[in-house]
Amino acid sequence: MAEEKKKGGGIGELLAYAGDRKCLTYLGMGLSATSQLLSFGPYVCIWFVARDLIAVAPDWDAAVGIATYGWWAVGFALASIVVYFAGLMCTHLAAFRCASNIRKATSDHLLKLPLGYFDAHATGELRRIVDGCAASTETLLAHMLPDISGAVAMVVGLLVLLGAFDWRLGAACLVPVVISFAAMATMMSGKGGEFMKAYMGALVRMNKAGTEYVRGIPVVKVFQQTVHSFKAFHEAIIDYAHMAQDYAGTFCRTPQVVNLTALNGLVAFFLPVALLLAPGEADFARFVTNFAFYSIFSGVVPTAMTKLMFVGEASQMSADSLARIRGIMGAESLTVSPAPKHPAGNGVRFEDVSFTYEGAEAPAVDHVSFDVPAGSTLALVGPSGGGKSTCASLIPRFWDATAGRVLVGGVDVHDVDPHELMDHVAFVFQTNKLFHQTLADNVRAARPDATDEEVRAALAAAQCDDIVAKLPRGIDTMLGSGGAYLSGGEVQRVALARAILKDAPIVVLDEATAFADPENEALIQRAFTRLAKGRTVVMIAHRLSTVVGADKIVVLDRGRVAESGTHEALLAKGGLYAKMWADYERAANWKISATVADTAADAVAAKGGEA
Repeated sequence: MAEEKKKGGGIGELLAYAGDRKCLTYLGMGLSATSQLLSFGPYVCIWFVARDLIAVAPDWDAAVGIATYGWWAVGFALASIVVYFAGLMCTHLAAFRCASNIRKATSDHLLKLPLGYFDAHATGELRRIVDGCAASTETLLAHMLPDISGAVAMVVGLLVLLGAFDWRLGAACLVPVVISFAAMATMMSGKGGEFMKAYMGALVRMNKAGTEYVRGIPVVKVFQQTVHSFKAFHEAIIDYAHMAQDYAGTFCRTPQVVNLTALNGLVAFFLPVALLLAPGEADFARFVTNFAFYSIFSGVVPTAMTKLMFVGEASQMSADSLARIRGIMGAESLTVSPAPKHPAGNGVRFEDVSFTYEGAEAPAVDHVSFDVPAGSTLALVGPSGGGKSTCASLIPRFWDATAGRVLVGGVDVHDVDPHELMDHVAFVFQTNKLFHQTLADNVRAARPDATDEEVRAALAAAQCDDIVAKLPRGIDTMLGSGGAYLSGGEVQRVALARAILKDAPIVVLDEATAFADPENEALIQRAFTRLAKGRTVVMIAHRLSTVVGADKIVVLDRGRVAESGTHEALLAKGGLYAKMWADYERAANWKISATVADTAADAVAAKGGEA
């Protein structure tokens, strides 16, 4: 199916997403074309009315068929409206199904991507592609395709009417149509096509930067900054404004003026033709009738051509949207072994593992090897950027190693079914997200079938009894907007409750106490003790006091293993770990000295004694 969509390209690729409703698009286009042809009916009736009146002038009462023509004109007009409405109903049903399937397909594919993909792609960018790009294709299929078929029917109808009435006046009506087509082609091809890519790119950048700006508003307000201080957002808006102004004011000005002048001055094209032809006409009355018809009928042409102009814009936007959707659909999902193996234990082993992020020049992890026996605790420490979090991310396959092997229970993680691997590993991040749901539902995210008693037990094990006690409805209290709010340390303990409820045999802790205050850190440490009992634990920490009791400590520096061993053994070596421990102790014992306090007091006194 995906290959079919890729080969179809353009409209065909879009319609492939419509599934069994694709035929409704073709039916809607046919009905729209029929509606356009029916809309010619009233003009033809006007021609008959004018012919009969001129033929009997000045004895107007002799024109007995005028009322009949009038009713026919009303019938054609009503039929055109009804058929067009039916056509739009068909195309809208197909467009809604297409947009819905695009959202479902992209969302489903995103679920299959490694979690590291979302670190490299901002949520605002992905939301714009999944939702905004699907919406732009909806406009093309629901409105623009029927308008295209209607415009084609208009041109065909014009060509038929050329021979039916007066081909010379009809040809004069076609001149502005040709000029309009040429002007629109100028605006929509070449640089115009590149502009639409830039336009959609600017929208994605503004959406991404805008999302980041909204999240950073507390910082902006605290430091009394304006929107201009948020450089990325400001530059995204300015770049978009300059790009749009240059395109509209410079590139499109001349062709658009020519286009609008030709369409709105259509009468000026065939009026001189009519004046030149009139003196030589043998049947002057019929000539006047034909002139009246084309003068009235010319009002249809600008409307149809304007629709085509919007069709071109929508088709360009849809083409760019499809390209961005392909970018998501083309992202490599997690591979699933055709013959998955089951871990034969809970140990973790890294065998000469290397990993390089896309676009990076140096590897984040470079030939790393270590072993974590089942039931033991291994701590990864080292300077920032040393590769600790990357190593931890390779265990549950947030990323796949570019070289070497990561084994869980003696089995390469590539050979384990991703669902089974995720059931085997619990991961606690530095920052954790709580949903706008009840406390119980937030914890139950780890295991949806857990009972309330199991949820309460997990919360108790995670030292969350004080959190439950202070909430007005206990575990049934809604969190977030319109409900209760938790501190960072409390959120971390709820995240630990999730990991405990999941009851996975392997636990990965990534800087889990990084943002906790001393009181919460003590509670989190107790929860760690409960969580680690009987489990294999890989923990990352900058606070070295949390890793003193680890069975083994691996020190990573610039992606490589600098040294490894127990806390005492590493201190005895006097290497990088010993230096880090000395720096940690100095930081832990740091306090404001008397000299610093005296300097601060002098500064206050110099300002008039006001703090």
